[in-house]
Amino acid sequence: MNEATADGDVREHAYEYDVVVVGGGPVGENVAERVRSAGLTAVIVERDLLGGECSYWACEPSKALLRPVLARADALRVPGLRRAAEGPLDVDAVLAHRDAMAFHWKDDAQADWLDSVSVDLVRGHGRLDGPRRVTVTTPEGDTVRLAARHAVVLGTGSVPSLPPVPGLDRVRPWTSREATGARRVPGSLAVVGGGVVAVEMATAWQALGSKVTLLVIEDHLLGRMEPFVGEMAEDGLREAGVDIRYGTAVESLRRHDAAGGRAPLRITLSTGEELTADEILFATGRTPRTRDVGLDTVGLAPGDRLAVDDTYRVTAVPDGWLYAVGDVNGRALLTHQGKYQARIAGAVIAARAAGRPVDDAPWGAHAGTADTAAVPQVVFGVPEVAAVGLTTVEADRTGRRVDVVDHDMTGIAGAHQYGEGYRGRARMLVDPERGTVVGVTFAGPGVAELVHSATFAVAAEIPLERLWHAVPAFPTIGEVWLRLLEAYRDGTPAAHGQDTADTRPTPRFSQLPERIRLEDTVAERPASPPASADAAVTPDWWLIRMGGI
Repeated sequence: MNEATADGDVREHAYEYDVVVVGGGPVGENVAERVRSAGLTAVIVERDLLGGECSYWACEPSKALLRPVLARADALRVPGLRRAAEGPLDVDAVLAHRDAMAFHWKDDAQADWLDSVSVDLVRGHGRLDGPRRVTVTTPEGDTVRLAARHAVVLGTGSVPSLPPVPGLDRVRPWTSREATGARRVPGSLAVVGGGVVAVEMATAWQALGSKVTLLVIEDHLLGRMEPFVGEMAEDGLREAGVDIRYGTAVESLRRHDAAGGRAPLRITLSTGEELTADEILFATGRTPRTRDVGLDTVGLAPGDRLAVDDTYRVTAVPDGWLYAVGDVNGRALLTHQGKYQARIAGAVIAARAAGRPVDDAPWGAHAGTADTAAVPQVVFGVPEVAAVGLTTVEADRTGRRVDVVDHDMTGIAGAHQYGEGYRGRARMLVDPERGTVVGVTFAGPGVAELVHSATFAVAAEIPLERLWHAVPAFPTIGEVWLRLLEAYRDGTPAAHGQDTADTRPTPRFSQLPERIRLEDTVAERPASPPASADAAVTPDWWLIRMGGI
């Protein structure tokens, strides 16, 4: 370590570490902790709050806003709670809870944790400065030069991607940061987009009292997930009062602030209509934060996504010293997946530094196989959505043959216990040659906690024969696993791809009892006991009580 004084009051410092990590979000923290636990020295460079986007402007505050919304929706289905849950949410209490979950936008606790694991921190804007070098400009204007003996890791995340709409730069629109950190509820809110952020924030702000209009350029919601998921999300939003407009883009924006106040927005739509809203949220994707991190000093184009191999080495940089984890590599823009990448990259760097073999075969200790085979995701809406692995959408795109089993969750005993009028669906995709689960999607109240069981099944490639021995507790929603396995065993699921016009394949059965035929849809199956024993369809929760299943 050395220190030099430049002209004037600006000071320069130079340090050397085994690993230099640029970006102090959860991804950067994880990779630094991993290499430090292996005995290497590490430093994190962070220009903003330590803990990153997820802790302060994404995962944590958004779920804090949504938790009261989902809890109230559940309570309204429970006898004895319905009357207590009626009425508006306590907005002040919800926002105060949000503030607490975002640590009041202070990172003291994160800094203390970093110190406890013996990782150094340099606050400031870090940029690559040639091979294995990072230069940091501190808030005070000083320069810190860092050299890495083994690796530099870029984990700088992503920023909102905004469309080129005339007037956008003059109206101060919301992005995910403003949507999760707003101090008041706007009277009206236009949300542009049809993905996860758009659905979740429309759900939250409508429940908090805003009049939400959702502007979706496509003809469906949550397009990367199973088609029925978007349909159920639409039903939930419309029931809450959200105005959804498909095939609609924003053509222009204008706002003329009045003296002493913020005037409403005038939004011109592609349909020719004009919409007025107090605020507008653009939930239109994200872009890697790589424009100003010095990529040009190592032969890369600023602003680009960083292509990596399965050990998270940047493939376009020689000598294998540069790694990229999290949103910057574009493999899976989810915090938990970025942390997974960080754990693997940390283990890879430690192994290579020690001269140990690297196991980068699929599902090896040093390969990020889950990025392409078993990415779990939850949408915290009404209803919740939990999914992992392949979908029929992706199977269609890649031409992969899968067997598809659908199940209406309405009749599961645990679902009926969860709340009156429960509506839910499950879909399981099976590799017909290997007999393993390659994708699962659940949609319905309380399904978020099912996602890890599905992830085990997909990531571990557990044969269906072995899954029969994983007994679901009764009465829980997890019994859906048993119903899916029964359907696959007793029926003949359709091979997906035979008729791409039908996005919800109807399996054919030769000996499957009528009472659990999968072609019974949510709308067709009653949510309460039939009026007589002669009813055409008897839900399986009723048969369970009668001893029929």
